[in-house]
Amino acid sequence: MSKALRAPWKKFYEEEKEHLEYPDFSAYKLIEYTALKHLNNISYNYYGNQKTYHEFLKQIDEVARSLKMMGVKHKDVVSICMPNTPEGIIAFYAVNKIGAVSSMIHPLSAENEIKNYLNISKSEWLITIDFAIPKIDKILNETKIKEVIYVGVGESMPPISKSLYATFTIRKNIIPKTIKTLNPSTYINHSNKKKISWKEFLKIGKEYTKEIEDEFKGKDLATILYSGGTTGTPKGVRLTNLNLNASAMQNFEHVGCLKANDKVLAIMPIFHGFGLSVCIHCVQYFGGTSILLPQFNAKTFDKIMKKYEPNVIVGVPTLFEAMLSNKSLSHMNLNYLTCVISGGDTLSTDLKSRFDEWLNKHHSPTTIREGYGLTECCAASCFTPLNHYKPGSIGIPYPDTYYKIVQAGTDKELPYGTSGEIVIHGPTVMEGYIRNRKETKQTLKKHKDGRIWLHTGDEGFMDEDGFVYFKGRLKRMIITSGYCVYPNNIENVIDSHPDVKMSCVIGIPHPYKVTVAKAFIVLKDGLQESSEILDSIKELVEKNLARFSWPYDYEFRSELPKTLVGKIAYNVLIHEEEMKNGKNKFDNSDMLEQVEEEDNVND
Repeated sequence: MSKALRAPWKKFYEEEKEHLEYPDFSAYKLIEYTALKHLNNISYNYYGNQKTYHEFLKQIDEVARSLKMMGVKHKDVVSICMPNTPEGIIAFYAVNKIGAVSSMIHPLSAENEIKNYLNISKSEWLITIDFAIPKIDKILNETKIKEVIYVGVGESMPPISKSLYATFTIRKNIIPKTIKTLNPSTYINHSNKKKISWKEFLKIGKEYTKEIEDEFKGKDLATILYSGGTTGTPKGVRLTNLNLNASAMQNFEHVGCLKANDKVLAIMPIFHGFGLSVCIHCVQYFGGTSILLPQFNAKTFDKIMKKYEPNVIVGVPTLFEAMLSNKSLSHMNLNYLTCVISGGDTLSTDLKSRFDEWLNKHHSPTTIREGYGLTECCAASCFTPLNHYKPGSIGIPYPDTYYKIVQAGTDKELPYGTSGEIVIHGPTVMEGYIRNRKETKQTLKKHKDGRIWLHTGDEGFMDEDGFVYFKGRLKRMIITSGYCVYPNNIENVIDSHPDVKMSCVIGIPHPYKVTVAKAFIVLKDGLQESSEILDSIKELVEKNLARFSWPYDYEFRSELPKTLVGKIAYNVLIHEEEMKNGKNKFDNSDMLEQVEEEDNVND
């Protein structure tokens, strides 16, 4: 029998349960169960287009029938490359209802990234936003995709909203004019794959008259989300029905102030664990309303608040900085705002203090509460308790979830107050990475207690009360506006340029995004920096990486600092940037000695 785990944080549980009973059925079945209790509640609101739970279930069934008619079977993979639109969430649950697996893709991913995701998952069907079709079309012949269903962002918008949105996005160059209506003559058709519109797709389902029986279990694979894992190389995270359902139930139980009919602003994207698990599945579980927003605009956020009066806001720290800066919000009464959740990046004590003061000034009865988690455990698994807060802490673990701090790379548990690697055990921990046993083995490890623990690659410590403190990342990673950016991915692309000898990417401070990427580049011998070479490098980066991964700044160097064993000393570059900003002064030789010591330990 396994040894009992230490859980000092449980004394801070008030009305919440220490243990939950998780149903052994699909993610769809969980929200169907909720819908039957709240049929007339509003499930989602999309620019004023509201659907009740009763209507939502009918939409899911309609799409499930179309998928069945197209030949999608149990365990088949359907990729969903969509922003936060009704079609995106309907498709997610419809795929789950028939026992297939959804693979969630960022629609702004570069064409080669999308190709990689499609091939990792072995997807045979793709549901995508229409403005992504031109780049997707270029790589389809290199995938197993049979058919593509394309959807317009305005598909489910009321007529006025659709017109306004189209005008705005075209003016801002978000959707090119040439693909506004996606006529084959408006773009170069590079593939021979069949493509149909969403409306045509729905018509197909009317021919399927059999009963769709959902008999799928908690252990069945439900979805694939993409994460950098422990090394920064994109990987498909395998999440089961149990993972998703446990996450929804735990979020509801631990947050402690959510209730049926609450309106939740779903800004976090559905292809992100935070957005899918917290803003959609959890909300649909407790009978709330997901206010779907396909994009975020800080300047018009006051209009969103005024129009929808959300009870709950879930976002990254940059969202809350933007709210503080929006002068149009300064005189607004926010007494309807009863819960504010921050995740995806570190919330500074300064920002929390300023935002809490701002909330109080605007008559909101709540304070901002911080959570922590990873895609590998369905997003949040640790959160600030309702009535207990410790400065700098990310809170305490969810019910049935256990945290401990170990010496990095081992299962040796460290004493309270000692920094080490954060590891997690619980029902939301992923099944593993798809088709990547090596990385799965490095991330999911069986400890001497007989349990499987998720090694996060993050550094932190736990105090005697069980409150967890996040200190940083053991792995190199940059978080910009809540998105994870992996320097080695960017370096690999830049280094593939014929004129580049080597490169190094680090994170530098940004007034709004908190951190952005900066690339240092050494050209091949005999070449001089020029605007032509820089433009060529940028073009390569923009073709192969998602927009949020693009370096904010580029700097050419004749050489890069190295350790005595020849590794690029990226810490030296970080400190040089800090010195530019007046944060500290240091001696280069001392820094190289420090980096060299780290090399010896790591080697």
